Amino acid sequence: MAGFGGDARGDEAAVADPGIPVLAADATPEEKDAHWFNHVYRGDRMPQLTWRAVLMGGILGMAMAASNLYTTLAIGWAFGVAITACVMSFVIWNGLRSLTGGALSQMSILENNCMQSTASAAGYSTGSTIATMFGALLLLAPVPEGKTAADVTSWGVTHWAIVAAFTLCTGLLGVFLAIPLKRQMINHEQLRFPSGTASAEMLKSLYSQSKDAMTKAYVLISGIVAGLLVGFFNTDDGTAEKVGFIKRLFDWSGEKFFRLQIPGEVPEGGFGTVAGKVPQAYVFEPSLLLIGAGIITGMRVCLSMFAGSLLLFLVVGPWLVQQDIAHAGTGWSMVDGKPVFDAATATPGVVRNIDLNGAGTQLKFVTWALWGGTAVMVFASLTSLALQWRTVGRAFTNFLGSRTGNMGDASSAERQLAAVEVPTSWMVAGLIPIGLALLAVQMVAFHISWWAGLIAIGMSFFLSLVACRATGETDTTPIGAMGKVMQLMFAAFHPGQIVPNLASAGVAANSAIGSADLLTDLKSGYLLGANPRRQFLAQFYGVFFGTLAIVPIWFLMVPNKAELEKFAAPSTRQWEAVAKVLTKGIDQLPVSAQYAILIGALVGVVLPTIEKLTPASMRKYVPSAMGLGLSWVIPYSSSLGFMVGALVGWVWELLHRKSSDKFSIGAACGVIAGESLMKAVLAMLATAIFLMTPKAEGTAAAQPDAIGPASVMAAAGPAVPEAGTAPARIGAP
Repeated sequence: MAGFGGDARGDEAAVADPGIPVLAADATPEEKDAHWFNHVYRGDRMPQLTWRAVLMGGILGMAMAASNLYTTLAIGWAFGVAITACVMSFVIWNGLRSLTGGALSQMSILENNCMQSTASAAGYSTGSTIATMFGALLLLAPVPEGKTAADVTSWGVTHWAIVAAFTLCTGLLGVFLAIPLKRQMINHEQLRFPSGTASAEMLKSLYSQSKDAMTKAYVLISGIVAGLLVGFFNTDDGTAEKVGFIKRLFDWSGEKFFRLQIPGEVPEGGFGTVAGKVPQAYVFEPSLLLIGAGIITGMRVCLSMFAGSLLLFLVVGPWLVQQDIAHAGTGWSMVDGKPVFDAATATPGVVRNIDLNGAGTQLKFVTWALWGGTAVMVFASLTSLALQWRTVGRAFTNFLGSRTGNMGDASSAERQLAAVEVPTSWMVAGLIPIGLALLAVQMVAFHISWWAGLIAIGMSFFLSLVACRATGETDTTPIGAMGKVMQLMFAAFHPGQIVPNLASAGVAANSAIGSADLLTDLKSGYLLGANPRRQFLAQFYGVFFGTLAIVPIWFLMVPNKAELEKFAAPSTRQWEAVAKVLTKGIDQLPVSAQYAILIGALVGVVLPTIEKLTPASMRKYVPSAMGLGLSWVIPYSSSLGFMVGALVGWVWELLHRKSSDKFSIGAACGVIAGESLMKAVLAMLATAIFLMTPKAEGTAAAQPDAIGPASVMAAAGPAVPEAGTAPARIGAP
């Protein structure tokens, strides 16, 4: 689902200086290079790569890394941070200038662009595999006999040094792999990279001090403040209990404050229940994060999600429970003419379609449904990629052509460009140590054969090539499809082994998103006349900032398996499910789940095909395959929140289209960033307080476990953890 363009769209004409001569449509690559260097480039005439730009970008990126990790766990999506970061930096720096009486000088537009690159690398391109790959490893870790999921710690499953090394190496790999792609895709083909173009447009507007641009900036900041407040007052009771001052504040406030928590379960005997039991997460969660995501995503996808969720929670789920009631040995029995569940009466080996939790009071529909939902999303991703065969073909033919074509003797413009473009020698100097380090991490930490590890690194280049092309043409980065291609390959290379399967997918996904993210930022710099070498270095530094932040944030936000299971984590569960199917086979699943996989695969192939064949004016009426698939992986409350957001955006557009077009995306991005950041900080604070509190001997915190990748590979059984309560470019699950 990557790439719903939450950032405002635009093209090069939108940011062009009217004083610049128009370039002929049939201009040669040399003419394009000379035109840009002579009329647009200004990277040597103003500050760009400065310490304050890098530090500001790094700090903002670290904060956005926490925000994106939370949104990935809560709703399965990550958000591009470029526009949010450049607006926040502009407002914050000008605020600091005002406070110091003008002692600080104004940041140049290219400094702000460099800051944006650092923030984007730190906040978006380093953490895509943390929640998915390492989260899936944590979910797959077995619970030792006599212990609970709270005893299975995230640092016990994967050592922090492994997480840090893998994140840093894959992030840097993506940055260096983008070097040979930049001149072909941006300079010569001049692909749109809509989010990068929009960022350049926003920066030009801010520095022109236009009224609309300043209003957009303050709308975004206001949204962040609103999100922060909602995130605080919507703190769950478990976190509030650990963070004492919040608990005392809530206890003191009583009815003085309206806490944004609505008692959510449908009353006993309400619609969609079985024997008085309610489906898990059958609630409305008053989260601005979900509502903001719905505004960005739009009506088509959100309506598909809501319809799919209603189908599951009102029709399919209750019907499957009735089948379990009628089947002996499932734990269901008839008492006084009423169905009652008793786990003690369940026969070992008898598999229920729908499992229960909460002492048998809640039905876990999503635990069963994620198999069908995952099949829809996986096959929809792969089908969409296959239907873009021309894009994939151009990615290779154009690149090979640019490498092998005879350009003749280097012109003066070519020599001038060579002094500012990132040289190929940098790529070689970077890829050799990074490749060797990543190969060592794969072999030592994930037990991947040396030859298979080399294939994973080599394939990362080709998959990054496809991902960058797709992002440049459509603003869609097919992260999920890239990972699934690697999972399919490694199911043959390392049959029956889950850890190599997930690690190989992580190499491909993280490097692909790093490359696409760098080219998106370089597009912004190209339009503003920035020095590509300095912008590359800003992105390079950002990977280190992001790794420094995301690793401890991960372990603080998700200290153990029990905490992870509280999140919906749809993308994480998708990676987990695919790894299980590819390594263990579907024969261990309930028969109904096997049928759901087959039907989901068919839906995932048919809907993108229909969408491709449908005229553009009618495509809004074709159900979204990704929306339908996601609806069976996330709780009902999340689908409802998305639908509320889509309705808010639709009504806003009907009432005042002009203000909606200008401000809705900025407001939505703001509330998402604010609420997710607040909840991430509170979750980390709660974990830190818990870890620093003395524990009695024998408790979970006092008993370090020794669970690692080897035990994950040895874990048996098809059980899938329950789904708990819970998209600007969006990263696909």
